[in-house]
Amino acid sequence: MSRRLSPVFLSAALSAAGVFAAEVPATVEGVPHYHVVKPGLATAGQPTPEAWKQLKALGFKTVINLRTEEEGGKAEEKAVTEQGLRYVWVPVMPATLSAKDVETVAAILDDPAAGPVLLHCSAANRAGGLWAAVLARKGKSLDEAEAEGIKAGLSSQPMKDAVRRVAPAPGS
Repeated sequence: MSRRLSPVFLSAALSAAGVFAAEVPATVEGVPHYHVVKPGLATAGQPTPEAWKQLKALGFKTVINLRTEEEGGKAEEKAVTEQGLRYVWVPVMPATLSAKDVETVAAILDDPAAGPVLLHCSAANRAGGLWAAVLARKGKSLDEAEAEGIKAGLSSQPMKDAVRRVAPAPGS
């Protein structure tokens, strides 16, 4: 005698096991250069102040801000946390990007409880670069990782160079 699991039970069990990643919407008003990278992750430029409430309503749980203090990165924390979103500040520029920055972002992206995540900077260039660096650290070739980073907003040569500088050497 075989037992048949109900679709609701099966979906709940798989979701609890982390099999389903939370979806992110295809677009979000007030969030420029928005790119859905994968289920549970979007990259973007700087959201408008009005967008934080909308992001929370759309199910986002975590915001990773890559903007520096001079760009207002630290000042953003209050607006984000007031909406009940987790705020993580990893200020980077192409010249300062480090392996530790990549590891910090990767750890958050690997945490099923963190998603959906918005990874943003001013124009999505650094966000796309961090995504490329994370992919390279997870075993994608630098060329494949960079191509994915470009889809996510990576656009400047200095940021592309920074990704190559912090990415692991082939075969390591």
